[in-house]
Amino acid sequence: MLLSDILLLVVAGFAAGLLNAVAGGGTFLSLPALIYVGIPPVSANATATLTALPGYVSSAWGFRKDMRREGALSLRAIAAVGTLGAGLGAVLLIVTPGDIFLGVVPWLLLLATGMFAFGPKLLAALRKGGAGGIGAGGSALAILLVSLYGGYFNGGLGIMLLATLGFIGHSNLHGMNGLKNVLSAVVSLVSALTFVTAGLIAWNAAIVMAVSGALGGYVGAVASRRITRTDILRHVITGIGLIMAAVFFVG
Repeated sequence: MLLSDILLLVVAGFAAGLLNAVAGGGTFLSLPALIYVGIPPVSANATATLTALPGYVSSAWGFRKDMRREGALSLRAIAAVGTLGAGLGAVLLIVTPGDIFLGVVPWLLLLATGMFAFGPKLLAALRKGGAGGIGAGGSALAILLVSLYGGYFNGGLGIMLLATLGFIGHSNLHGMNGLKNVLSAVVSLVSALTFVTAGLIAWNAAIVMAVSGALGGYVGAVASRRITRTDILRHVITGIGLIMAAVFFVG
């Protein structure tokens, strides 16, 4: 890789890790950066999933004291269902041809951006409507579906997990952020191991982005407690997501 490519991956990895910890949306930066430096789309998506893992782990560590059991499922049960969903999603990505995936990417980016933009309102509506009464079976199905999405496409996974956790009865925001990052780490680990087995990881780019992503994730976890205007940050990330989707539609 050229020095300019390495610098781009360092900056994108750090920013992606920071955004994933604070609000989500890091894949809006990491996936386009990987494709820009010449990595094929399916491999870039697999690599972006792997490189997000250290950031998820470090930010989950930052929220470790906030996590408590809520809802009908234990943390262990949520992780087990997430593992199954991630594996299914990863296999689905492996069997998807590169040109088809490249055509699907802008639509996935739009979906993730929409969820990111309207996530807070969705969470509020779920809480107001008392959706937290859902039982263990419904909770497991919701976690399975969002984990399958995360195993296939990591973009927007954080806000989708937050919305899902709100739907199944979680209410403590810091605890939800911690669990979101733990489950994101589980989904990313399972799918990344599947991608490694399939030979889809671009290792040189992955190492660069993983190190910078871990640092960004920890900084983001610390900074999230001090940010008071998350609405401005959310608007910026939404704009980035729309721009990236438009680029993929045009390109």
